[in-house]
Amino acid sequence: MARLEGKVALVTGASKGIGAGIAERLAADGAAVVVNYATDRVGADAVVQAITNAKGRAVAIQGDVSNAAEVARLLTEAHRALGQLDILVNNAGVYRATPLVELSEEEFHREFNINVLGPLLVIRESLKHFASNGCVINIGSGASQMCPPNYSVYAATKSALDAVTRVLAKELAPRGIRVNSINPGATLSEGTQAAGLYGAGSEFEKQLVAMTPLGRLGKPSDIAGIVAFLASDDSGWLTGEVILASGGLR
Repeated sequence: MARLEGKVALVTGASKGIGAGIAERLAADGAAVVVNYATDRVGADAVVQAITNAKGRAVAIQGDVSNAAEVARLLTEAHRALGQLDILVNNAGVYRATPLVELSEEEFHREFNINVLGPLLVIRESLKHFASNGCVINIGSGASQMCPPNYSVYAATKSALDAVTRVLAKELAPRGIRVNSINPGATLSEGTQAAGLYGAGSEFEKQLVAMTPLGRLGKPSDIAGIVAFLASDDSGWLTGEVILASGGLR
């Protein structure tokens, strides 16, 4: 039997990249998966199709995680479609390289609303739908430790998510809910390619690879495998952990 057989998982921001990889891996391990998206319905439907083609169960549900009303609807529709929730992966996130002198209030609030308020709202609403012994996995970023220039707001949001993970691990433990975080390092995905960060063989990319002990960029499947472990009973004694998944880059 697949180790997540009979479980229901919600993955936010799962229409592409790391989120899509996580959704497909959880489904491959036996979970029924809610593929959440904010605007990319085509991408979300493609992820659902990939899962169903592999004989898994999945449904795409729209919802802006920074909006409490939409989060409530998302969880209600997820429960109606697949039943009680066992696994929540807070993957939805945004970033932008912004030198301090160019920082706007709008960009500050955009990143904090999605990257910090979003996970808090989704976790809060999920408490109404969680089965016993639920599992929350937050997708942070190695930026919270590496602190790259021009990402002051993004690094701040991910540092806040590290703190949220540790606080809620203690707060939700009496409910039987574990809370952990995975902080990816440099990872090649549609998002990072579209932003021009990786994938074009730039000098920046070459430098990152050279500094990474395992000698390559990460892939969504690298992160998805760790999520699958944290979602399983094999990690039942882990909570409050913030795991840097960066191929050794620090």
